[in-house]
Amino acid sequence: MARLNINGKNVNVDVDPNTPLLWAIRENVGLTGTKYGCGIAQCGACTVHVDGVATRSCSLPVSAAVGKKITTIEGLAQSGKLHKVQQAWIANEVPQCGYCQSGMIMAVAELLKKKPKPTDADIDREITNICRCGTFQQVRAAIHAAANGGTGRQS
Repeated sequence: MARLNINGKNVNVDVDPNTPLLWAIRENVGLTGTKYGCGIAQCGACTVHVDGVATRSCSLPVSAAVGKKITTIEGLAQSGKLHKVQQAWIANEVPQCGYCQSGMIMAVAELLKKKPKPTDADIDREITNICRCGTFQQVRAAIHAAANGGTGRQS
């Protein structure tokens, strides 16, 4: 039994200590916003924050997450208010299929925390998540919009 702190709540999960955190989050806790993409920490669909750091949860064993603060896409909004990255994503119509978006949003939220006004070079270096639909231009626009305190395009 492992005790995890996910989105501010302590939960016990009965899994092998080597189970990837992704599966504990999805299958044991029931938070399905974090997605399985590749299983080898390359695509980023499984990105969550562990102690504030964007982490690919498909390759992190549950045992390494015990005692740490885990935030999933479900916990990014605070007090019923979407995070500025989530707001910019909606305003810029970033998702097409949407599968990769929760992981991408989590990676971008950490980037903006570390570097509030990222350059295109910062974005290229730091956001390595893969979007099969190719929404990278919308992603970049949404990142700049969130960094500039707005959401970007208005409908």
